Amino acid sequence: MSRREQILQTAARLFAARGFHGVSVSEIGAACGISGPALYKHFGSKDLLLAEMLEQISVRLRDEARRRVAAADSPAAAVTALVEHHVAFALEQPALIVVQDRDWASLPTDARERVRGLQREYVATWAEQLRLLSAARSSTSPDAEALSEDEALSEDEARATAHVVFGLVNSTPHSAVLPADEMRVLLTRSALRVLGL
Repeated sequence: MSRREQILQTAARLFAARGFHGVSVSEIGAACGISGPALYKHFGSKDLLLAEMLEQISVRLRDEARRRVAAADSPAAAVTALVEHHVAFALEQPALIVVQDRDWASLPTDARERVRGLQREYVATWAEQLRLLSAARSSTSPDAEALSEDEALSEDEARATAHVVFGLVNSTPHSAVLPADEMRVLLTRSALRVLGL
C-alpha cells in the first residue's frame, strides 16, 4: 500500500470515529507514523484529503458497477451482480459509508459537485438495469399483451428503488452484528428480496 493510500484509509477510520471536524491533520499524520506537516506533501489540506477520499470511492463504485453489468448476460444477472458488489463494498468499507453520510457537507463545493455527479452515474447504472429487469418481467407476465414498456418501472421509480437498496445495505456500520460472511449472505438475500429476485 502506498503512503497516500495509507493516509486515505487512516483518515477515513478517524473521520468515521470522530467526524471530519473532530480530527486534526497532526492526528492523521501521527496515526500514519508521519508528522502533520509531512502529510501536506501528499494532500494540500484536510479538505482536499476528504475530497479525494470520496471522489476515489465514487469512481471505484461506478467503474466496478459498469464492469459487472457489461459482464452479465441478463438484467437479472446484472442486478444480482450490482447487489453483490454494493454489499461487498459496504462490508469492506464501513468507515467510508459513515464519512460519506455524515461529512458530505464538509466537502468543498466543487468537490461536492464532482462526487454528486459520480454518484448520479452510479445510480443511473442501477436504474437502467432495474428498468430492463422490470420490462423483462412485464413481457413474460400473463398479462403481457396489456403491458407496454411505459408501464414497466419508470426512471424515477428505478432510481428510488436503487436508493432503497443502498439504504438497506449501507446500514451495515450500525447493523453488522453477525460475522462478515453471515452479514454478506443476509444483506444479499434481503436486497434481492426487495428487488423480487
